[in-house]
Amino acid sequence: MSEELKKIQVSIQKKIGENIQTTREKKGLSQVDLAGKMMGKFDTTNISRIESGRTNPTLFTLYRISEALEVPLSEIMMLS
Repeated sequence: MSEELKKIQVSIQKKIGENIQTTREKKGLSQVDLAGKMMGKFDTTNISRIESGRTNPTLFTLYRISEALEVPLSEIMMLS
């Protein structure tokens, strides 16, 4: 992957992570609370990595997060 594409990827990951963190905090949930509300097992450290933009979550993981936060997937995927 070129450096330019890598920068775009990291930028997108960070924005989505910020969206998740903002929504989670507005709902008064901790990362532990969010992980506990998700379908199936999900480790709290993964929430931390996603929110900080250090990992590239799958679409299904983002769906599970949106369901746990009770918001449309499109809300956490907004890039602007």
